[in-house]
Amino acid sequence: MKHIYTLLLAFVTSFSFAQLAPPNELESYYSTVDFTATGIALKADLINITTDKHINFLSYSDVWEASSVTDLDPNNSNNVILVYGYNDTDGNLTTDRTRGKFQNGGNVGDWNREHIYPKSLGNPDLGTSGPGSDAQMLRPSDVQRNGQRGNLKFADKSTNQFNNGESGASNGGWYPGDEWKGDCARIIMYMYLRYGERCLPTSVGFGSNVSTPDDMIDLFLEWNAEDPVIEGGLEDVRNAYHGNSSNTFAQGNRNPFIDNPYLATVIWGGPEAQNRWESLSVADVQQDHIKMFPNPANGNEVTILSNQDIIVEVFNILGKKVTVQNITSNQTKLNISELTTGVYIVKLNSDNGSQTKRLIKQ
Repeated sequence: MKHIYTLLLAFVTSFSFAQLAPPNELESYYSTVDFTATGIALKADLINITTDKHINFLSYSDVWEASSVTDLDPNNSNNVILVYGYNDTDGNLTTDRTRGKFQNGGNVGDWNREHIYPKSLGNPDLGTSGPGSDAQMLRPSDVQRNGQRGNLKFADKSTNQFNNGESGASNGGWYPGDEWKGDCARIIMYMYLRYGERCLPTSVGFGSNVSTPDDMIDLFLEWNAEDPVIEGGLEDVRNAYHGNSSNTFAQGNRNPFIDNPYLATVIWGGPEAQNRWESLSVADVQQDHIKMFPNPANGNEVTILSNQDIIVEVFNILGKKVTVQNITSNQTKLNISELTTGVYIVKLNSDNGSQTKRLIKQ
C-alpha cells in the first residue's frame, strides 16, 4: 500500500460524494454491494460481485458469436461497430467505423477480436482463454487497425493532434480516438476488478498512480470523465446482454463502470465522472424525462423531446462550449449544422437540474 494512502483517505472522507443507489432494474444485481462505502472498500465489493456473477466462461471462438450480437450498428443491423474506427466514407478500410457482421476473420478487410487489454501486457500473458477470452474486454476491430495498435500501451494525444476524433499512435503509445477513450478506460477498470494484479492499469497505459490508493492511473480516470456513457448506446447494449446469463453467449456479469462511471470517482478520485444514478423523486423523473435522437447523427439537426423547457449547451471534446440553444415544446430541433464530425458533450439544463449526454456527429 502506498504511503500516500492516508492522505488520499483524508481527502476522500472530507469530500462529499453523491449518495448512490442503483435504479430498480439493477437493484437485484448489486444487492450485495454497500454503496455507502468509498475507496478500496467499495472496490472490494465490486470485485466480489463482478467475479461471482461471471458464471459462463466463453471460449475464444464464442466471442465471434457474442460480438455479432452485442456490437451491432443501431443504424444497420447487418454491420458491427469497430473500436478505434471513425470514418466510413474516406475510402480507407483501416479507418472504418462499421463493417459487415459476417466479415470476420484475419484478412485485410475483415474485423477481428481486439484485446483492449493486450494479451502480452498481462502478467502472465492473458492467452485466449479466461481473461484473454473475456467478452467484456474484446471488441470488434479492423484487422489492420488492430495490427497498428498491436500491444502499444494507451496514451493521451498531443495538443492539436487528432482534432477530428481519429485514433492512432501517439506519445509512444496508442490513442483510441475521442469516441472510444471512455469505453477503453471503463474496460481497463473492469479488467482490473475482475483479474486484479494480472491486469494492472499501469501495465496498459501511460500515466501516474500517485493520487490513487492502488494501481489506477490518472489517464483512465480522465478518459472516463471526459467521454461519458451514451444512454442506450453500444456500451449499455453490451452490458445488458452479458448481464443476463440466459442469453446464449452471455457471461452473466456486468461492467459496473458502464452502469455508473461515477463509481470510479468514488473509488479512485480524480475528475468527477458522469453519475447515472443521481437520486430523483417520482415527480422529478416524470418532469425531467428527456430524449435526444438520432444519435449518432448524420444530418444537421437533432430532436430533443422534454416535458419542460431546457437550455442546451454543447461542448467539444476539449471542453469548449460551441453552441447554446433553447428547446421548448414548440422548438424541438437542435441545430448542429456548424458542428464538424466528432464527439460532443451535450448538457441539458432545466429547472430540475442538469443531465449530460454524449452526441456523435458523423
